[in-house]
Amino acid sequence: MFELVFTRRFSMAHRLLAGGSERCALPHGHNEYVRVSLRATAPTALDGHANMVLPFQRAKGIWHQFIDNHVDHALQLAQDDPLLGWFAQHEPQRAQRILVTPGDPTTELLACLLMAKLNAFLAADGGILSCASIEIDETPTNTIRYGGDPLAVLPQPRPAAQCWWRRADMTIADTGLS
Repeated sequence: MFELVFTRRFSMAHRLLAGGSERCALPHGHNEYVRVSLRATAPTALDGHANMVLPFQRAKGIWHQFIDNHVDHALQLAQDDPLLGWFAQHEPQRAQRILVTPGDPTTELLACLLMAKLNAFLAADGGILSCASIEIDETPTNTIRYGGDPLAVLPQPRPAAQCWWRRADMTIADTGLS
């Protein structure tokens, strides 16, 4: 089976409050690479004419816009992080660049959130492709890889169907910040 594989680089900052690491509790950043593998939802033989599942530009266009314009240089914070309130009060224009997560914004969680978001984009484009796996290189030596249904492992806030990662739009938060 063919897989279309795309890699994108982005910079980010986050802090992890629940994990018990003082070092990670301070805002800090990473330069990350996200690699996605897409598969046809209904694989067929090559047609002898165009011979492709989908043109690359169509398959990756909206995804790259999302990563480049919304995820790149976003601050990632848990929905209960007190910094969200500070930004909303003191720098509301910058609050729109905060990617809000259900719990600590770990690389594991981010991989599943991004995979779910990509699947929402792909479904809105006719459902020809779906994301088979996602990898995020947090550092040159640490990579998270996930394959499967991200909705099966993600925390389920209420109402789950309205979460930003389930919508085919450019939102990165559900707090009115984006």
